[in-house]
Amino acid sequence: MQLFYTPNIEKTDKQIIFPKDESRHIAKVLRKNQGDILKVTNGKGFLFTAEIIEANPKQCLAKVINFEEEVSKPYRLHLVVAPTKMNDRYEWFLEKATEIGIDEITPIICDHSERKIIKLNRYERVLQSAMKQSLHYRLPVLNEAIAFSEFITTEVKGQKFIAHCEEDISRISLKNEAKEKETVTILIGPEGDFSPEEIKLALESEWRAVSLGDSRLRTETAAIVACHTIALINQD
Repeated sequence: MQLFYTPNIEKTDKQIIFPKDESRHIAKVLRKNQGDILKVTNGKGFLFTAEIIEANPKQCLAKVINFEEEVSKPYRLHLVVAPTKMNDRYEWFLEKATEIGIDEITPIICDHSERKIIKLNRYERVLQSAMKQSLHYRLPVLNEAIAFSEFITTEVKGQKFIAHCEEDISRISLKNEAKEKETVTILIGPEGDFSPEEIKLALESEWRAVSLGDSRLRTETAAIVACHTIALINQD
């Protein structure tokens, strides 16, 4: 199955007007024609079956035949991850986390962060592509970048973990501590890890320090390990 994405469809709509990029892909690249059937998501958990009315590369139109709603996961995962020095590594994390299953992502700027300029439009395209490729119907929420000192003062519901590599500070295993069917938020630091001051501030704000295993992991690898660990904990 090939999945298309149009964000503004509601379950009451009878017709889909595709944006220009998807219209071009449907009509010019894939050479779809009037009467062809498409599978479309709005990124909000709905899968629409639609029949092409007009296969125009500038604006493709289709009529909705039916729709179904994806069953929500029994948990919610929010990863708060510092941008990596090499941008393609962060994009790799976004892609793989979307494939595994993640609900929300926040880039966080830390004391040791080397990259502080975030291109959200580019990241958003990576998420959309990964959602379609993995046949998910929910697009992860991508938040604006935020400073660690600001984020740590915000209210966060559910379980709160900070994954760091500081050996002098006691840590517990994420796989043993995280509970299934819960809302989970995990902080992942930059190259060079969180600073001791940031770890101290997190612990004072009731975040729990966790370990992701015995190896010292790159930022993007740590984020994927955390994402997969939570997914496995919640696997039926």
